[in-house]
Order: sequence, then C-alpha cells, then structure tokens
Amino acid sequence: MRILGLTLAALLLGAAGPPGAASCTGCHAAGAGIGVLQGRPADDIAAQMEAFRSGARPATLMNRIVRGFSPDEVRALAAWFAAS
Repeated sequence: MRILGLTLAALLLGAAGPPGAASCTGCHAAGAGIGVLQGRPADDIAAQMEAFRSGARPATLMNRIVRGFSPDEVRALAAWFAAS
C-alpha cells in the first residue's frame, strides 16, 4: 500500500529502516558496485541471505554478516528493502 509515494512498510519503519539496514546500504546502495537491494522482491532477498547463511551461496563476507541477523531480522530487512 502506498501513501504519498511511500509504502506502508517504509512509513512504519521510518527512513532508517529496521536494525541492521544501515550496514546493508553501505555496500548495496545504487552505484556502490554490488547488487542494489531496494525494490527487489522480499522473498528473493531473504532466500539469498539464507543461502549465504547455509553456505549454499559462496561468499567472502556476506556469509559472516548474515549470521549476525536472526530469521525475523532477515525478514524485516527483506521486507523493508523490497518496499523501499
């Protein structure tokens, strides 16, 4: 649902997003050279993060970063970036 151009998730969580969002945007912002998360489907973001966590998707850094997030935090981050 959009209100004045903002999604309901963005309004509820604010511009800063859920805990941990700022650490993601450092590498995943537009023009940063790594895939942009904003606007991607939440299910895709969450699935990729879980693949990093399990080792199904090779990584140099993301596998360690995602272990710091609970499953609920992963879902909240995914929903926020999808709604952004």
